Amino acid sequence: MYAENLSPVALCCVPYRVSGECVNDPLRLNIAQGFPILKFNRLFSIAPMMDWSDHHCRYFWRLLTKQALLYTEMVTTGALIHGDRERFLHFNPEEHPVALQLGGSDPAELARCARWAEEWGYDEVNLNCGCPSDRVQSGMFGACLMAQPELVADCVKAMVDACNIPVTVKHRIGIDEMESYGELTGFIEPIAAAGCSVFIVHARKAWLQGLSPKQNREIPPLNYPWVYRLKQDFPQLTIVINGGIHGIEECRGHLQYVDGVMIGREAYQNPWMLAEVDSGLFGMDKMVDSRDDVIAGLIPYVEGQLDRGVHLNHITRHILGLYQGVPGARKFRRHLSENAYKKEAGIEVLIGAWEQVKNHDARSASYGASV
Repeated sequence: MYAENLSPVALCCVPYRVSGECVNDPLRLNIAQGFPILKFNRLFSIAPMMDWSDHHCRYFWRLLTKQALLYTEMVTTGALIHGDRERFLHFNPEEHPVALQLGGSDPAELARCARWAEEWGYDEVNLNCGCPSDRVQSGMFGACLMAQPELVADCVKAMVDACNIPVTVKHRIGIDEMESYGELTGFIEPIAAAGCSVFIVHARKAWLQGLSPKQNREIPPLNYPWVYRLKQDFPQLTIVINGGIHGIEECRGHLQYVDGVMIGREAYQNPWMLAEVDSGLFGMDKMVDSRDDVIAGLIPYVEGQLDRGVHLNHITRHILGLYQGVPGARKFRRHLSENAYKKEAGIEVLIGAWEQVKNHDARSASYGASV
């Protein structure tokens, strides 16, 4: 399978420093730091998504795939430095491998936050250079940073110097009037020279004026060939492609040209597709055989969170798409939507929704053949 044929550059085996010694093995690195985390590769990852990829959602995803690299929502440096750091950095041990995405443009602040990412046990820290929202632009981070590659390089160098976990960058193929492939490579080259070896490329431009964030995810045309060309021109770098990708078969197609694939909205809206990732891309056993297995595995987590005072809908809002295409799916979604938000909602609400679809999951095993 694909995982068996990966070139070394696709694996998370870039040099790290532990007590001044250069270490190439992430497993050894994590043991040295007290985090017994397995080596991971970047063949498949799930994108950072604001308001979606929180720690409850990532726990749910981990019930579907053991191998996917997961990303947090973007967290700004200001939020970590001045806000509730524990709330923003908390994650469940089961989420590994998991990366923290940061938003910011001040090298010193990013270095400080990258160090915290390592101390909290994250497997990677990622700099957001792709989000086009007005709020992000006003804070001088996100996609607008593509116009300042030297500043991004300074940020990356500060982060690399501050921590021993991989520092990566997620970006677009351009912004506004950036029309040439040369401008894209002009962004990447100084950042690679600063110590970044992993670039996650959303294969669309971003228009910072005139398009909303939602429109920027859909209207600018996809340009996959430019991302493929990056891998040809920079074979020493790990290139991960993102944007408009649906299903395992499409992933296989892209993996002929790049080191990894990142999926966003499809994973959230149709999460059962993740059940095919481990077997379809990594050649490993599936985590679960049915959607019912996922709910059964989620129930103990939900019970524990309820005991801690978490509201049920903070968890169940992420699972509404699990039974897509299964008889009773609409009743499942309706039951959760109408009841999980209530202050007194308990585990019985989730079980009641499950009863609407339980044992109707016959088609789940054949999902991979239909994507």
